[in-house]
Amino acid sequence: MFEHRCQLRVRYGETDRMGYLYYGNYAEHFEVGRVEALRALGFPYRRIEDEGVLLPVRELHVRYHAPAHYDDLLTVITRVPAMPEVRIVFHYEVRDERDVLLTEASTTLVFVDRRTGRPRRAPHDLLAAMAPHFSVS
Repeated sequence: MFEHRCQLRVRYGETDRMGYLYYGNYAEHFEVGRVEALRALGFPYRRIEDEGVLLPVRELHVRYHAPAHYDDLLTVITRVPAMPEVRIVFHYEVRDERDVLLTEASTTLVFVDRRTGRPRRAPHDLLAAMAPHFSVS
């Protein structure tokens, strides 16, 4: 399994009237986790898109356990539990500075050929970069 961690601070404008991180803004935090995880593998989104591959989100599932508040320093833990094929699944945990689990989520993205708009297999060089993180049975 591949895992990456990044930190984000909750900005005032991301909160609601209760002072909580607005629930809809978590998707942006997952996106940052996902983008930085791919960057850590040597695959910033720009590189993937420049190679003619798009990655639209197909599914998003979220479970909220506890709220994040303005100025909290959050850790977004992003995991890829299985080697991608035509789809890639990301699992997320958002934790606060005390390591309290605030949110769990997953997204499923599909590799799409920019030219044809059709699903395609994951790029070979991305698979090669991910392979060391998965045990071979």
